[in-house]
Amino acid sequence: MGLEKEKAETSVIMDEDLFNRSIEPILTKKEKLFPTEPDRDPNDINSHLKVEFEDIIAEPSSTHSFDSVWIWSHAVFELLKFIFYRLLTTLLAIPMAFVAGIVFGLLSCVHIWVVMPLVHSCMMALPSIQVIWASLMDMFVGPLFHSIGRVLSSVNVKTVQN
Repeated sequence: MGLEKEKAETSVIMDEDLFNRSIEPILTKKEKLFPTEPDRDPNDINSHLKVEFEDIIAEPSSTHSFDSVWIWSHAVFELLKFIFYRLLTTLLAIPMAFVAGIVFGLLSCVHIWVVMPLVHSCMMALPSIQVIWASLMDMFVGPLFHSIGRVLSSVNVKTVQN
């Protein structure tokens, strides 16, 4: 409370692991301030549509336009891409989802209630059809080709060169 004449040295000694652990929650809290958008293409189906300005327009190092032209063309490209995508999806997304829902619903229904029962019926009937088919081949086609083979086996072909 009065004037101190002695100088005291103060130092803080902190363990490195403890120091690093104390900072990590602060960094993760800052990351959580901006929530990440959900991935609307988790299977990467439309990876070929990830088009950037530099993928479309690229100036080689030997020819450059003015910087302001480059900046404004980039801005116009991004703005029009954004606006037209939003406009077209607003106009077409719901009708296309409606049509796709009908088409895939019909395909599922036909596959479940028509195609698969027919396939299973054929697979169940095939053993008996195979027996009938084999007996028809043995009764008609087998003797026919056996007779044709006997007739043609007596044919001799000789080649003569002039």
